Amino acid sequence: MSDRLMALLRSMPFRLAMGLVALFSVVSLISLAASYVVTQRSFDQAMRADLMQDMAGFRAAPTAAALAALVEAEARETDPARMVLSYSAPGLGHFGNAMIARDDDGYRIVSVTQGNAEIDGRFLSLTASLWGGQLTVARSRGEIDALRDVFLNILALSLVPTILIALSGGLYLARRSARQVRIIGKTLDQLTSGNLAARVGPTRGWSDDLARIGEKLDQMAEAQETSVAAIRQVSSDIAHDLKTPIQRVAVHLDDLLRQDDLPDRAVVLLEKATDQLDGVVSVFHSLLQIAQIETGSPRNQFRAVDLVELARTFCEIYEPSASDKGQHLVFIAPDAPSLRVWGDRNLLGQVLANLIENALRHTDAGARIEVGLRHHGQSICLWVADDGPGIPAVERDRVLRRLYRLDRSRTTPGNGLGLSLVASIAALHQTKAVLLDNGPGLRVEITFAEVQPDPASVPTASAPISAKIEDL
Repeated sequence: MSDRLMALLRSMPFRLAMGLVALFSVVSLISLAASYVVTQRSFDQAMRADLMQDMAGFRAAPTAAALAALVEAEARETDPARMVLSYSAPGLGHFGNAMIARDDDGYRIVSVTQGNAEIDGRFLSLTASLWGGQLTVARSRGEIDALRDVFLNILALSLVPTILIALSGGLYLARRSARQVRIIGKTLDQLTSGNLAARVGPTRGWSDDLARIGEKLDQMAEAQETSVAAIRQVSSDIAHDLKTPIQRVAVHLDDLLRQDDLPDRAVVLLEKATDQLDGVVSVFHSLLQIAQIETGSPRNQFRAVDLVELARTFCEIYEPSASDKGQHLVFIAPDAPSLRVWGDRNLLGQVLANLIENALRHTDAGARIEVGLRHHGQSICLWVADDGPGIPAVERDRVLRRLYRLDRSRTTPGNGLGLSLVASIAALHQTKAVLLDNGPGLRVEITFAEVQPDPASVPTASAPISAKIEDL
């Protein structure tokens, strides 16, 4: 049984429908059972009254011979399977349409008109001693027994259609509610993954309770989006407003460094101040770039990008730096000569630059750093792995935040925006950066959807790469 069908069977509308069916079934069973008991008792009382009336008629016979003649006359017109008449008198013999015998198994009725055949069924009888003989009158309970089958048929005819209709209605309501719940769940998934623009949308035709939940969820999402947008705008405004004066300060410091009569101590201090100021400018530049990426505006520059060529190029760029530190930078090429995704070439190059730079910075001499691509179905996985100290599992989501740094990284250069920028670029390409344990070390994977573009739109290997390397 599929998961979706199981979810429908466990849904509240279906359970409510089943509860109503069960309640209706119990009420119907009780009602029909009570009707059956009352009707059965009524039939039984009517049959006893008929027997008393029959016996009263036979009691009116003045002699045994008259009684025997009356019984014999009635017996000829009566079916023994419906009514049994039996009169036995000393000296006269047996009269009637059946004889009542008794053996170890109980009483038996034997027909005297059908070759002494035994008559099956249940009978209600009345016996009396008249004129020295014994008269027995019995009526078949077949009609009362058949009443049970009639009521069972009524029960089936009333319950089965009701249950089928209720099941169909319950499944219909469950499917409709499940569709509405899936829309709400999908919206929640998008909101929790960072897409604050996600909305439940129109709820016309929904059930009132789910419609109210959808409307409240949209109100909450709108308020959250407005709040986050305001915070982002403030940070962007601050970064934008301070970037120009800080750059002017950097120019002034540079002009001061060019003076020939500065003491050596002043030159050293000015150089340190310039380095710190460059770091501040880098932070502001990264904040502005992240804000621009989160608006989605770079999507209009998307085109087909060959990740194989791009990854190989960046490995060649960083290989000398890795060799100088005694590290091994390796490109794990896929079987396919070309793997293309839809995106911004410069931003994807910046992802590779930041991840490789992060691995080089946080691993020691002799470390192995791998950059690879894996093709699976219609997806392409880009990964960068190292065998360094890695990142604890509880910290992996936090390092994707802006300006967050591990305690051990606070003594190394960087501003805590590199992985945040990687996460923003991945989100812009409708994917996400996943941080995993490389055992030992860190492994970062980003999975893209493969495209088969027009060859004319694919950039060549000589296309320029302009990626800003962000310190982590």
